[in-house]
Amino acid sequence: MKEGKLNILVTGATGYIGKRLIPVLLDQGHTVFAMTRDKNRLNLADHILSEIRVVEADLLNPDADLSFPDEIDVAYYLVHSMSSSIRKFYEMEATSATNFIQLLDQTQARQIIYLSGLGNEDKLSEHLASRQNVEQILSNAKAALTVLRAAIIVGSGSASFEIMRDLVEKLPIMVAPRWLKSEIQPIAVRNIVEYLTGVVGLSSTYNRTFDVGGPDVLTYRQMLYKFAKVRKLKRYIISVPVMTPRLSSYWLYFVTATSYKLAVNLVDSLKVDVVCQENAIRELVPINLIHYDEAVELAFERIAQNMVLSSWKDAVNDQFSDAHLDEYIEVPTYGCFKDEKHADITGREDSVKRNIWRIGGNHGWYYATWLWGFRGFLDKLVGGVGLRRGRANPDIIKTGEALDFWRVIYAAKDRSRLLLYAEMKLPGEAWLEYRIKQSNEKTVLYQTATFRPRGVWGRIYWYAVWPFHLFVFNGMIRNLVRHII
Repeated sequence: MKEGKLNILVTGATGYIGKRLIPVLLDQGHTVFAMTRDKNRLNLADHILSEIRVVEADLLNPDADLSFPDEIDVAYYLVHSMSSSIRKFYEMEATSATNFIQLLDQTQARQIIYLSGLGNEDKLSEHLASRQNVEQILSNAKAALTVLRAAIIVGSGSASFEIMRDLVEKLPIMVAPRWLKSEIQPIAVRNIVEYLTGVVGLSSTYNRTFDVGGPDVLTYRQMLYKFAKVRKLKRYIISVPVMTPRLSSYWLYFVTATSYKLAVNLVDSLKVDVVCQENAIRELVPINLIHYDEAVELAFERIAQNMVLSSWKDAVNDQFSDAHLDEYIEVPTYGCFKDEKHADITGREDSVKRNIWRIGGNHGWYYATWLWGFRGFLDKLVGGVGLRRGRANPDIIKTGEALDFWRVIYAAKDRSRLLLYAEMKLPGEAWLEYRIKQSNEKTVLYQTATFRPRGVWGRIYWYAVWPFHLFVFNGMIRNLVRHII
């Protein structure tokens, strides 16, 4: 028996799946409570933000007076910590789950839906073992638990999709580790969302665990070759037996846009076969399963139409794991170095504003983009995010999202202000700000780079890069006001 319109709590609302799930739940008529550690990072469309209710909470460090709305009927648990730590995520995920059920037990919730990791072998990776440990913790809640175990999720913006895209599009010949022979049952992101919404209030799924996967069982090698075929690329893969997990992690980290922490945890899991052992969910929630090739094609259609709804990169945020974006929105002045430039806008202001809102990603940085790329490469060498994260949309910037090696702290086109905070590895903190103001009857673009050094090395770093700033930032602001589109 399936229930009607419900009050639904979505934890991990800023995550890859959460941002896809919320609009579907709203379309189905449910009332959605979106839980996030920082409401400023909830970069959903305005019409969606106006319909949801925001619950601000940090499950690792919940406030003593925090409580969930009593009227919640169903709660999605989509909190994962794999990208936040290499070895501590097991404890972090256990703590989050424990705090979650303590809060949820105080409500009238009747069902918890948890998206877990698929793994049926006796020896699991630490990340899969952590997911199944969370299952055990959640099963102690008063509400009934429905667990959906999935392997690789294929969709525009997913970590797996973007990693395969980097490998296939950048490497004509791949020297890869033995785990390419591991078998996996990938699933399209729209099928995951269909399953997640299909079990809402469905009593026959209460206190049960389901393996969910697409119609294909493939090796990673086959997935890469099929991906290349969709992209009409000829690729060659050479497997080597000597590549250790550490080397494999570094290989993924330097070739793809993934973070090192995520690469380590992914490699640990890629050595394990992840294939569904039961398919009872197909009878309870009958849907049309999408083949892997079609899922890849659909993802690229989304990308071509600039309709990528969510990206794993926006959820990966090591530096801000315990902070709110609004803590960085006021750029400091004391103890800081600043590089301030300004240029008169002699043409159309909206053209200059459009230039600013297209900065980064494939469009580049308006001057010496190759130097920005080199700086990103240096960042990868020391364990940073590098420049490969790009941006979600070539024309739209939203607060909270990733933009190359920056995080968008504030983006208000109507107020003519864009503020970015550096997520690269630095001996200090860095901001880059653009503002358009009226000054002495002129319209002026202000570009300000701020650096707050940490110790002596921070000061040495600033003076070392200052000569590059001298001509790079001059060239940037000069080209931004030249209406280059």
